[in-house]
Amino acid sequence: MKRGFSNVCGIAGMFSLGGARHCETSVIHEMTSELIHRGPDDVGHYTGDGIALGFRRLALNDLEHGNQPHLSESGSLVSVCNGEIYNHRRLRAELSAAGHRFRTECDTEVLVHLYRRHGTGLTDRLDGQFAFALYDADARRVMLARDHAGIVPLFYTVVDGLLVFASEIKAILRHPAVSPRVDLRGLDQVLTLPGLVSPRTMFEGIHSLRPGERLLADTSGVRVERYWDLDYPAAADLDPAPADLDAELDRAAAEMTALLDGAVRDRLVADVPVGLYLSGGLDSSLLAALAAGARPGHSWPSYSVVFPGHDFDESRHQRLVAAKLGTRHREVPVHEHDLADRLRQMVRHAETPVRESYNVCSLKLSEAVRADGTVAVLTGEGADELFGGYPGYRYDAAGLGGSRLDGLDALLEQEIRERMWGVDIGYEQDQLTAQELRRDLYAPELAPSFEEFAVTGQRLVDADRLRGRHPLHQRSYLDFHLRLADHLLGDHGDRMALAHAVEPRFPFLARPVVEQARRLHPDLMVAGGTEKAVLRRLAAPLVPGEVLARPKFGFRGQTSSHLLHTGADWFEELLSPEVVRKQGYFDADTVSALVRHQRTGGDQVHAHLDTDYLMVIATFALFVEEFGLPCLG
Repeated sequence: MKRGFSNVCGIAGMFSLGGARHCETSVIHEMTSELIHRGPDDVGHYTGDGIALGFRRLALNDLEHGNQPHLSESGSLVSVCNGEIYNHRRLRAELSAAGHRFRTECDTEVLVHLYRRHGTGLTDRLDGQFAFALYDADARRVMLARDHAGIVPLFYTVVDGLLVFASEIKAILRHPAVSPRVDLRGLDQVLTLPGLVSPRTMFEGIHSLRPGERLLADTSGVRVERYWDLDYPAAADLDPAPADLDAELDRAAAEMTALLDGAVRDRLVADVPVGLYLSGGLDSSLLAALAAGARPGHSWPSYSVVFPGHDFDESRHQRLVAAKLGTRHREVPVHEHDLADRLRQMVRHAETPVRESYNVCSLKLSEAVRADGTVAVLTGEGADELFGGYPGYRYDAAGLGGSRLDGLDALLEQEIRERMWGVDIGYEQDQLTAQELRRDLYAPELAPSFEEFAVTGQRLVDADRLRGRHPLHQRSYLDFHLRLADHLLGDHGDRMALAHAVEPRFPFLARPVVEQARRLHPDLMVAGGTEKAVLRRLAAPLVPGEVLARPKFGFRGQTSSHLLHTGADWFEELLSPEVVRKQGYFDADTVSALVRHQRTGGDQVHAHLDTDYLMVIATFALFVEEFGLPCLG
């Protein structure tokens, strides 16, 4: 068995910005204890003048010697890292040839040696999923960094002259100087977009590092800089549309096959059982097929959520793939009572209200995976955002992605879009219409300040990465930052898996795969009107034809409409005028009107096409209760 990848975990720390200052050992112990679900196997700490680092370990490789922190030979550099460095073998060979001596076989030990050789530029050399903290005692500097795609989270705040950081916000809240308050800008993001967008969180003053970002802190203060971003070529620099689209698809598929195969093989390395998530769709089926090819004759464990008796159950396609590839398949049924049983737990782990209930399905799935003895799973996130997997890509390719508004409303919509993105691009919905609905949804006491916290006044992405790009590349960039990083990889991915100490691994987000996808001609994304045309071409000889021909079928959960129609009293209680007025963030009369409209057969919420405002309000009520946030009523 190859060795090397050490562990996923939780990290936490404190750093004094004002010079040497004692960081309470008891506090860093409190913070890491809050992360035990992420790393139940071991714990490590480092304390010095003005610095404290904590580590919780989930052991995956080098089970006896992989605990952290890691120190340089001189002891002046200290690092804690949550995640994996997948290109560590090449980096280790380069560093060893230059005279660096390693103490373990762990991938994350390369960080202190890379920093000695390349300084803060070490992040440019990493391919992996990681969030790390590195302390340079000689320079009295702390460096924090998050991987290029934002797979692994890292949060921070500055309070009383201290930089406080951790893998989850609940660990930061254990610091006695931190007082939790609702960030209304974050709340409006959740009501408008797929989820939160870094650096915003649901807690005022607590920030999330963005994907591809590093933070440097020393006695002069804190600064944040971007070391990587998804950067598509300018539309004017694109090659002409391929003359032979079929031949170009074959070429692109062959190149991508080699990169994906390597990414899958890297992510199968572990000294503990590794499994596969099977959704019944193209992406997870392709990864499972590549895993089967990587180790012929090995029966990988695979796991699926099923919905007995529902028309959106995908068990037939999941079983088809499992049978073809010979996986040891386990189905995890989700029943009506699971939402009531697990919604509060889900919100606590997600650290945000949510628009959809399917996080509960993911939470139950990871619980079953861990109970089965599997510690890491390969999953297919990233394919839709990079290869054109959502219906919006077909609409853009057909020139149908514009606004449905006209006249003055169309001009106002354009102004809003340019404030949010820096260019006139439609995303998710017409923002003008949605803005007016949200204005009525908030409590009257918040109405005077609505313009100050409304998402329509926030610049959410780097406009320079959108200007002059092809429409499909623009959509991919927005999906990468607004849907993938903090929602699908964050509250839905990392949080639901690590709640039960399971590491999710994402081959489609390997840095070489992302860079190659960035270079694909946009005409290949939905060639012939087919979503993810390149992936379908490379998957053709590997997955069942019935799965290959399936259109995109999103993961679903129960909506507020379903819960109200089935008489879920616990759900209605969260939306009751008493709860809404006490908490004081939403207008009780408006919420009650929405409840009546849903219950009496008004427009029903579609799990993918509509914003489920009542689900956000209900989970926000749980969020306020779970984290002891101030009530305004």
